[in-house]
Amino acid sequence: MPRKKIIHVNQHVIKLNKKHKTTAPVLTVKDYQNTVYANTVTIEGPSQVVYRPHNPLSCGAHCWIETKAKVHCSSLLKNGEELITILP
Repeated sequence: MPRKKIIHVNQHVIKLNKKHKTTAPVLTVKDYQNTVYANTVTIEGPSQVVYRPHNPLSCGAHCWIETKAKVHCSSLLKNGEELITILP
């Protein structure tokens, strides 16, 4: 059975990247077993965008994407190589 995944943008990392001129991954993809940080996320199926300003996630996100579809996460490593992680 497919696991529910939650994808959100980490605003703190965006601010740190701007301040330090870095490119750390700003996207967080979570399911009940994994947390993956990515620069690019591709969702292979239905998903929905959720905005709950009065009931945010525990990390503080007010807006996120939920899906049970397969998610491909791409992160750029410091050596320039790309790391691909797939959450089924």
